[in-house]
Amino acid sequence: MSRAKKLNILVPAVFLLFVGAYARHRHVVNQIIITGTLQVKEMNEISGIAASSINKNIFYVHNDSGDTSRFFAISSAGKLLSTIYYNGDPTEGKGVNDVEDIAVGPGPDSKKSYVYLGDIGDNGSVRPCINIYRLAEQAASIKEKNVNSTATAMHLKYPDGPDDAEAMMIDPLEKLIYIITKRSDSVSVFTTPLAFKSKDTVVMTFRTKLFFKGFKPFNWITAADISKDGKQVLVKSYEKIYHWTRDGKESIWQTLKRMPQEPNYQQEKQGEAIGFGADGSKFYTVSEGVFAPIYAYKTH
Repeated sequence: MSRAKKLNILVPAVFLLFVGAYARHRHVVNQIIITGTLQVKEMNEISGIAASSINKNIFYVHNDSGDTSRFFAISSAGKLLSTIYYNGDPTEGKGVNDVEDIAVGPGPDSKKSYVYLGDIGDNGSVRPCINIYRLAEQAASIKEKNVNSTATAMHLKYPDGPDDAEAMMIDPLEKLIYIITKRSDSVSVFTTPLAFKSKDTVVMTFRTKLFFKGFKPFNWITAADISKDGKQVLVKSYEKIYHWTRDGKESIWQTLKRMPQEPNYQQEKQGEAIGFGADGSKFYTVSEGVFAPIYAYKTH
């Protein structure tokens, strides 16, 4: 084939590849939106995000280790609306040890929605118990600068000894709390019933192990969430997001054993938070760091 003919074939081919790559880039960019940035320096180590069920377009976020027993109500633009304080563990200097995730779901009163905070971090795997705090959502959380709320605490134990975890989620269909451990090559999935009384100590039930490809610490699991209708699941590592769609009435731990989708993800400085929006059509991520951006992604 002559050089001229080769060029006649090669140039259009390269052009089509460029156009295709550009179109894909634009498609990916259009699927990712920065809705705003955290606007207060106090929110500097955000480790969890969850959408309110009673206040439209409002999210709850919290710092991890080093902060007190509090979390923040924010707009999707990152504006601080309210700081919500709750009664933590009196044996902890600041009321909590290491709150690593947050979720919103059902609770003891079917007419109310509840916030769950997972004080589940344990870098050294030495804590005899980890704690879950449950408190009812309040409309005042977007109307008052500071809100005091009463939390009900539950103490959890692993059946095989202490472990470190940063991912907690609520299954609204089977009424279960899920905990996914963080650091091993194969992480463990545990559950405990959503119904608990103040200061109950419960041994969690082991469900399954999950393997996520990659190198440590990038493949460590840092967050998880279940959509409010119970039909979608998200699990996040430092470098990837995994998404599943529940098949009928199967248990979430069975869903997690199937091959996930891997949505596009904008790499963050230290991304440890993920949560669905209220209607499940989007999910949101935010990283540790002062004035961190809030990313929104379409689920489909």
